[in-house]
Amino acid sequence: MWNIFLKGNRTYDGLFYVAVKTTKIYCRPSCKSRKPKKQNVAFYLNRKEVERAGYRACKRCQPEVDRSPQEKIVQQAVLYLMNHMNETVTLEKVAEHVGVSPFHLERIFKQEMCTTPRTYLEKMRIEKAIHLLEHTSKTNLDICYEVGFNSPSSFYKVFKKRVSLSPHAYRRMEINRSE
Repeated sequence: MWNIFLKGNRTYDGLFYVAVKTTKIYCRPSCKSRKPKKQNVAFYLNRKEVERAGYRACKRCQPEVDRSPQEKIVQQAVLYLMNHMNETVTLEKVAEHVGVSPFHLERIFKQEMCTTPRTYLEKMRIEKAIHLLEHTSKTNLDICYEVGFNSPSSFYKVFKKRVSLSPHAYRRMEINRSE
């Protein structure tokens, strides 16, 4: 959550809230205000919880204002993708879950997120793979299946496209960097 907050990624707005202990203000993860120190931050999963803890809404990002119906659909789709990223996910499954047609979901997802649900899912899987490569000794094959790819060839292809290195080369580079 901290890394997402630092990047100011709009994708996670509404999925959690960032509360600043020193100012007693809470924000969306995408808030453009100056970032506080990590030790002064607490994370909450819903607005009621953060307000009950005594925080008030940020005047800049206005986290208390509800999003449009399209944004809510995209938010539900993102949550579904996050919760099912290790499974075989189809556009049809996601669309059925959020209650719209696959065509409509892809169109509004691309409009809101500037990417397709499939590309977004690949990005999440590669981010998780990078984390596992950096922090575990699992094999590339184990990581491939753990992050939700159905075949090593698709894992290597997507990883190389996004990171410009193979998983093996990435791990080697990280080992050399830490020495």
